[in-house]
Amino acid sequence: MSLNDKSRPVLKFNTGRFYIEEIIKMRMSQLMNQTLREAPAGTEVEGHRLLLRAGFVRQQAAGIFSYLHLGYCTLQKLEAIMRQEIDALGGQEMLMPLVHPAAVWQESKRWYEIDDEMGRFQDKNGRDMVLALSHEEIVTDLARREIQSYRQLPRLVYHIQLKWRDDPRPRAGLIRAREFTMLDSYTLDADDAGLDKQYWAHYEAYFRIYGRCALPVIAVESDVGMMGGTLAHEFMYLTPIGEDTLLLCNACDYKANRQIAAFRKTAVPAETPLPLEKVPTPDAKTIEALAQFLGVPKSKTAKAVFMTATIKEGQSKSDKLIFAVLRGDMELNETKLANAVKAQVLRPSTEEEIRAVGAVPGYASPIGLTGITVVVDDVIAHAPNLVAGANEVGHHLKNVNHGRDYTADIITDIAVAADGDACPHCGEPLTAVRGVEVGNIFKLGTRYTGTMDATYLDENGVARPIIMGSYGVGVSRLLACIAEHYHDEQGLIWPVTVAPYQVHLVSLRGGEETAVTLYHQLQQAGVEVLYDDRDESPGVKFNDADLIGLPIRLTVSGRSLQNGGVEVKLRHQPERAITSLADIMPYVQTLLKNLHSQFTT
Repeated sequence: MSLNDKSRPVLKFNTGRFYIEEIIKMRMSQLMNQTLREAPAGTEVEGHRLLLRAGFVRQQAAGIFSYLHLGYCTLQKLEAIMRQEIDALGGQEMLMPLVHPAAVWQESKRWYEIDDEMGRFQDKNGRDMVLALSHEEIVTDLARREIQSYRQLPRLVYHIQLKWRDDPRPRAGLIRAREFTMLDSYTLDADDAGLDKQYWAHYEAYFRIYGRCALPVIAVESDVGMMGGTLAHEFMYLTPIGEDTLLLCNACDYKANRQIAAFRKTAVPAETPLPLEKVPTPDAKTIEALAQFLGVPKSKTAKAVFMTATIKEGQSKSDKLIFAVLRGDMELNETKLANAVKAQVLRPSTEEEIRAVGAVPGYASPIGLTGITVVVDDVIAHAPNLVAGANEVGHHLKNVNHGRDYTADIITDIAVAADGDACPHCGEPLTAVRGVEVGNIFKLGTRYTGTMDATYLDENGVARPIIMGSYGVGVSRLLACIAEHYHDEQGLIWPVTVAPYQVHLVSLRGGEETAVTLYHQLQQAGVEVLYDDRDESPGVKFNDADLIGLPIRLTVSGRSLQNGGVEVKLRHQPERAITSLADIMPYVQTLLKNLHSQFTT
């Protein structure tokens, strides 16, 4: 029988670029996966438990998963939405390799900047290779080969590809996996104005993508991290299971990841600098103990935090001791400090490292120390007469003043913004919430093209570096977040735009023959239908239908036929109704149209 035999059910699926005709035949008796009564032990979050129980994914190793048929169908739906939106921006889809020669990563310097997360190996000829954790280097290499003139700019290319990051702490299933699928798009421009246009076009397109996937997200300012560049935003799904902390202002719409979030710091009243005074402070090794012992507020103390930074200089690395000084009522933001000292890695210093420079743990002061980098928070530079360590056990110094008693190498904001702190824009209280990052956009500028010599000739024949942007959506993580957002005690509840199938057809005793006829009618009408033809009890079939969570359930049984036709139930509603066989097809199509209309952008 030929593929185009019209006696076989055919589905026309609109991908946004062309129509694919393919035979769709999916009965639950033929599915490779099976549903589970309980999720495997150790499963951390409810969405992932349900993906496992409903047979969407199976774990192969820590942070590594197989997507069974239902899970892969949803991945394809997500990818189709992304393709439509990036194509609408003028994107050209391509496919770049998973395995990269190390040479391009060495050119960009990230070979030396990224530690254990990078998957490195050698081929049989002893050449260093990399498992892709992103594709900036490959795009830059392609650009310097393909782009010669300003007439070839701007360009937008993208692909959907696997990534590997050897995360030491994979958790929450697909939300923090080691192998994952991402949409990557990259823009190439002649100037910053072109980058700015493409950056904000992606910003808007990403909201359309998440809207069509029915996942509520917000965009927050974020750290550029290992990607580099001058500006970045993250798209965050707000949930208590998220690992990122976000600071939001409801008054002026300020939003930022805690890694870079600023806040308005209360200024300390001006005072005349007083003479240094060493005072005994037995057993006062903490700010709390010190403030209580001396009867002063924590804001009048200087907190000492020692961190050891790994600094890359050329192709070599060295460890440097960093002495961070904050006001006692504030906490250190390690991301801000790492950015300030350009650290590749930052870790707490050991007692041996602290004592080696002449400081005393618990009683440390920057006064009189050499061979260290002193970084003070910007508020410290103007805070008079603070209490700081004396570098002597059981003693502190009163009336310490920056600029008189010691001088910082760097003065910058290194404090953590917290819930209730004042918004840096309007002064209203900030609110701290948790979130999962499901996408990001970066203004890379010449971070890669400058290092790798990817240039174009301008109108005057002058070689200039190509200006780049990088944009990513975690496809598999997006699937996980939708499952986390849409479920109840019975199972998953898929939005119609990303459900693996639109209709779950359940055949019970007395309705088998009618169910088969309806199955073929639905397919011929272009409706995606999963047919439960198994020899199981009604309870098992209904429980599995709720667990899998398709938008519409149709039940055909001897009882439903006696009552006038087919039982219809929407997964997200408790009501059931009987619709006649004559009306069932147009009714299902109307339901699907109404469900889709909720996600029109």
